[in-house]
Amino acid sequence: MTDNRQLIRVGHSPDPDDAFMFYALAKDKLETGNLRFTHELVDIETLNRRAFTGELELTAVSLHAYAHLADTYMLCPCGASMGDRYGPMVVAREKCELDSLRDKTIAVPGTLTTAYLALRMCLGVDFRHVVVPFDEILDVVEAGKYGDEQIDAGLIIHEGQLTYASQGLELIVDTGKWWFERTGLPLPLGANAIRKDLGRDTIVEVTRLLKESIQYGLDHRSEALDYALSYGRGLDHAKADEFVGMYVNDWTLDFGPRGRRAVEELLKQGYEAGVIPKLVQPEFV
Repeated sequence: MTDNRQLIRVGHSPDPDDAFMFYALAKDKLETGNLRFTHELVDIETLNRRAFTGELELTAVSLHAYAHLADTYMLCPCGASMGDRYGPMVVAREKCELDSLRDKTIAVPGTLTTAYLALRMCLGVDFRHVVVPFDEILDVVEAGKYGDEQIDAGLIIHEGQLTYASQGLELIVDTGKWWFERTGLPLPLGANAIRKDLGRDTIVEVTRLLKESIQYGLDHRSEALDYALSYGRGLDHAKADEFVGMYVNDWTLDFGPRGRRAVEELLKQGYEAGVIPKLVQPEFV
């Protein structure tokens, strides 16, 4: 039997907070009407790169990447990943001063990630970096190399922020804390972006269903966590609950005025730092 419903291809990261957020849609817990959702789980840097072709109707993106995509996508008001006084971290095998990172080789999860943008702004200069899959960074920092490349430190995202100490690594800087001290704002890391050419009615309906999926996870936390745990590398139930709580919360249901201001400030300061090529005013559904 042919399914004539409109296809909405969704891309998100294979990590616990995104899995939690999309649980209700992925497991058919919601009535989606004339829309049919399929899901692709891909690391965030790959999603950032794929978004340049506009392949997916709804996709997770880094706010840094969004600065390059604003002609094709607009931001959903729900689905944000916000670090409120916490965020991507730089870790190393031994303690060192923040300034010394400028002379070290740092493993990063991608140059379009907000983590990379935040560290560029934090250090005030470009730095030697090697792009490494996000789920391998802790291991390569511990080993001190990636292929033939020496690795002195790593920029970690996702659940590595809770597990780095178990590999004997030391925290050098938390970019979310640095950003808050600089601006008094949360650090907007990622968002869900929807393709503008879908038309207003579809955009509004997809956004509504996304918010319902997030709310469903929050209302059915135990079952959504069980699903999210399958994407939590090295996390037990308690750690998965803690991590999801960090990135699926009131900010995720709606950026709100302060969250939107944080996005504007991030894009503005990224432009002023010379990392983002043009000043972008974020457009929300």
